[in-house]
Parts: sequence; structure tokens; C-alpha cells
Amino acid sequence: MTVHYDLNQLPAFKHAVITTGAFDGVHIGHQQIISRMKQIALEVGGETVIITFHPHPRKIISSIPGEIKQLTSLEERIELLEKNEVDHLVVVNFDYAFSNLSANQYVKDFLFDHFHPHTIIVGYDHRFGNGRNGNFELLKKFGEELQFKVEEINEKIVAGEIVSSTHIRNYLSENNIEKANALLGYAYHFDGFVVRGNQIGRTIGFPTANLHINNEEKIIPSNGVYAVKVKGSCLGNDVLDGMMNIGIRPTVDGQKKVIEVHILNFDEDIYEQNLTVLVYEYIRGEVKFDGLDALKSQLAKDKITAATILNKYK
Repeated sequence: MTVHYDLNQLPAFKHAVITTGAFDGVHIGHQQIISRMKQIALEVGGETVIITFHPHPRKIISSIPGEIKQLTSLEERIELLEKNEVDHLVVVNFDYAFSNLSANQYVKDFLFDHFHPHTIIVGYDHRFGNGRNGNFELLKKFGEELQFKVEEINEKIVAGEIVSSTHIRNYLSENNIEKANALLGYAYHFDGFVVRGNQIGRTIGFPTANLHINNEEKIIPSNGVYAVKVKGSCLGNDVLDGMMNIGIRPTVDGQKKVIEVHILNFDEDIYEQNLTVLVYEYIRGEVKFDGLDALKSQLAKDKITAATILNKYK
């Protein structure tokens, strides 16, 4: 996959089959669109071109941009789209000027002038242009005028529910990790840098990697204990089982929120290393225990629970 960042330096795409969107999460609904793009491109001898926006459009048009959290960073989206074997990704700087393009300008001055599409594929609820006034019918009108095809993909339904990035974000905030992962098509994950904590876990037989999250826009699950897997260059090629706690650690009078991962049957120095945490299931909420012995006893139970859960995902 070739990634392009400059609209003025784009190649002459061959029979471009294009789609546009934030593609946050690159979930199974997005994957359905990509699959159809690849099918058409194969039929017409064309190339698949995904146009995505950075920063996320909601950060520009929202009245409270700081509240916008994302499933995937731009780097993660690029990685996921590459895994889906897209030919080209065009990253468009989404700013106030771009957000003020009318629907007509968006189609003629942006999509047509820069990409000369053979086919434009959109999702069932796609809207575009200032005020989100553009829709599938407008695209069809321009398609007839400018000689490109337009196709609308129906919504992806899982267990009676439409797949969307919003629904996935909501499930993560509600600790419904299994449902979020089902809609994503993979385990939700985030990256962190291992920093030194107060090492209380080590004194009770449960050493933890305390994580500093690198991306402040990344959605982090709510407080509680989770069954997770971890990977990173410091672990070689291994993906190791673990359990994660997110919260203030009330049993040890914690004063700040922390994210700490205990890697099962592992006790090596990985300070100042990067880890990727893959979240599989929620185990329990955060509890204040009556001392470290009670905490240790519960952690032993959590370890068994986590191992049993993760055995399903081997």
C-alpha cells in the first residue's frame, strides 16, 4: 500500500475505485466496503484508493474537540488498511477550510478533480460537504454528469445491530469488550511505555508493568480488571497472556489513575520498553480490599480467571 499526504502530488490512478471516510477502527463494516472495492477493481483492472482524513473531522467541527476519543491513531489505521491490502491511502488534512466545502465543491473540486474515479463506493449513511448536505443521490447525479459510477453498500449487521465506530466506542466505555471486539473483527488494543511504579505488586508476587499511554486521543477502557494479551519487541515474537488493572488502586491509597499489566508467568525487566496491550474480556470492577493479603488472594483468583478466558483465544 502506498500512502500519499499531498493532494498536489498524487499519481494518475488507473480506473480508481475510491471511498472516503475517517475509517476509525477499520471495523468489519469498513472491511465490507474494502472487500467490494477490491472486487470491482479486479473486474475493471483498477486500483483501490481510500481517502481518509486527519485529524478526525469531529475534532474540527465539534464545539468540544478535546472530548473526541478515537479507536485508532492514524498510524494504526495505516497498519490495518495495509493488512486489508488496499492499493493506495490518501491522507487529507481536514481543516476548517476543507470542512466548509459545499457538497457540490466536495464532489467536483475534490473527488473528481484529484482522483478521476471510475467508481465511488459509499456506506449506507454517507454524508459529505458543509452541513453534511451531500448524499448518495447527489453523488449519482454527478456520476451521470461526469461519467463515474456510484455504489452504495448496505449496513453490516452483527447480532441484529448495525456495525459503527460509535457503537464500538460505547461498548468499550461500558466494559463490553467482547461485543466491541466482535464489531471490530479483532481485539481492541493500545500502546504504552513501561514506567517505574511503586512496585507494590512485586512485594505480593504480582509484578506489574505500569504503562504511560502515548496517545492522549486513544480510547482507554473504564476502570476495572481485564484479561489481556501483550506483545512488543522486548518480548521477542511472543504474545503473552496477562491481566490488566485500570484505576486508582484504592487498597494502597492510590491518588492517581494508573494502567498496570501483570504478565502471567513472566518476571523480567522491561522498563522503558513499549508494549501493545490487546484487550479481550472484562473480569471485574475495581475494589478496595482490607489490606494487601486480601488483595493478593483476589489477584490469585483473577489470574486463574484470566488464564481460563485467554485459553479461548489461543
